[in-house]
Amino acid sequence: MELDAVKRSLEAAAAETLPTPSLSSLPSRFYDAFVLRGLRVDAAERGRLLCSLSVPPRLLNTGNFLHGGATASLIDLVGSAAFYTAGATTRGAPLEMSISYLDAAYAHEEIEIEAKVLRAGKAVGVATVELRKKNGKLIAQARYTKYLAASSNL
Repeated sequence: MELDAVKRSLEAAAAETLPTPSLSSLPSRFYDAFVLRGLRVDAAERGRLLCSLSVPPRLLNTGNFLHGGATASLIDLVGSAAFYTAGATTRGAPLEMSISYLDAAYAHEEIEIEAKVLRAGKAVGVATVELRKKNGKLIAQARYTKYLAASSNL
């Protein structure tokens, strides 16, 4: 049955490759560091952040190009940092991301990630984030909305 094949496929992908104590001991910000390691900040100005990265093999999918989830994480992390350049004072929480995946990036390929803040209000911020190859060809283009207000004490 097709449903059993889907179940087996997801469960096999979710199988632990490290013993549970090893996974449980990973620091809380492990994922951010896993995605961002090797990222360079090339320019930071009010409302704009430009970064570059040589795509590491650890971020590839089974097709051997940059994983869509890694792309979304880069958008979230670099987009969030761009709000700080616009004066945001809280970490906030993502509200929405709309991502168009337009091309593939391969291992060791140099890419640029540029985030531009369109609006940073008291409660909500909106930015665009683009991943590009060094020749300017778009890999992904996103619109990123984030809740910026301080969390409630209720």
